[in-house]
Amino acid sequence: MRIINLDNQYSIVCNTKNTRNGFKHVGTLHSNGFSVSSTKICYLNRTWERFTYESIAVKMISEHFEGAEKEKYLDVISKEN
Repeated sequence: MRIINLDNQYSIVCNTKNTRNGFKHVGTLHSNGFSVSSTKICYLNRTWERFTYESIAVKMISEHFEGAEKEKYLDVISKEN
């Protein structure tokens, strides 16, 4: 499990789960400690991300935010390691 803090209000909680054919990353967006949204990405092989859970974090931000707020949070993810 990994928690990616976007700011004081939003964070993304990421987990890995096994599937029949591989594995999946599951991300849950939290606002002030409450679950707001969740998404998943299924994989058959290893991924080539800069850091674990990068793809799920980018997907979550892209689905939930728009405009300047989206760009701000994507910038936070680009600085994550």
